[in-house]
Amino acid sequence: MNTLIRRFATALALAAVLPHATAGEPAPLQVHAVKPGIFALVGEIGGRTYANHGLNANFGVIDTADGTLLIDSGASAQGARLLEAEATRLTGKPVRWVINTGVQDHRWLGNGHFRSRGAEVIALSRTVESQQKNALAQLDSLRPVLKERLDGTEAVTASRVLAGTHETLDLGGRRIEIHYFADAHFPGDVVVWLPQERIAFTGDHVYVDRMLGILPQSNAETWLEAFEAIKALDPTVIVPGHGSVTDVAKAQSDTGDYLAFIVSGVKALAEDMAGVDAAVTQLGDAPQFARLANYDELHRGNVSRAYLRFEAAQ
Repeated sequence: MNTLIRRFATALALAAVLPHATAGEPAPLQVHAVKPGIFALVGEIGGRTYANHGLNANFGVIDTADGTLLIDSGASAQGARLLEAEATRLTGKPVRWVINTGVQDHRWLGNGHFRSRGAEVIALSRTVESQQKNALAQLDSLRPVLKERLDGTEAVTASRVLAGTHETLDLGGRRIEIHYFADAHFPGDVVVWLPQERIAFTGDHVYVDRMLGILPQSNAETWLEAFEAIKALDPTVIVPGHGSVTDVAKAQSDTGDYLAFIVSGVKALAEDMAGVDAAVTQLGDAPQFARLANYDELHRGNVSRAYLRFEAAQ
């Protein structure tokens, strides 16, 4: 009976979260059971849309003896409520902790909702600093997409800020490690590592099934270094920031090999001061990666932005 009551309550909560959804609107997240008590909520691999609440990313749900741990909080207060309802449905326990893996909007802009609900939001200090620098631009970018679904969202950072680069936590009897290896998609991106289960929640270090995005804030060279450090953990399961739950081989194919292609090709051209146009001309066609979703929209821009960063470093 308690299970039925919880499911009914969750259904009501979801109805409240999605008051403007149409009958044909797809669910923005798919549940993947990774191991007992550990779940991935897998978002769409396309862009942010009104329908997906900006949840075009993956999130983690971990059941513990003392409550639920959620990995990343969503792009808005409404998105956070959707994540909370799904996490509670899966574990039957309230969200007690949230860990931010990074700085992209869907990693942290739902923090305010969880803090208002009494959850402890945890992040490294370098992650918080980068979030604060990007907050206004992210909110401005989300508003035309999410419209009224962004209402009530504030750029609230973690309530528990950790000063180190590698931290070990005991949350409800589970050992949880947070690792900063190097700046990646954004400065301050981290990995959540479950050493006993050998599961890595990589945040935006790893993209599979779709092409990763190199932004002006991204550092492809140190991102590749961070990716190698993730491999050194020897995970049996990787929950990437985007795409299907995977393993090291697939992560290497879709992220590691692409970063290596960008770094080796673009860095040499930048050292020769070849110019950004020459870099895009020489590297703009990469058929070995054309299988990845969003290739046409992202690849040439990735080359351009990576070149400009390398050139500026000369």
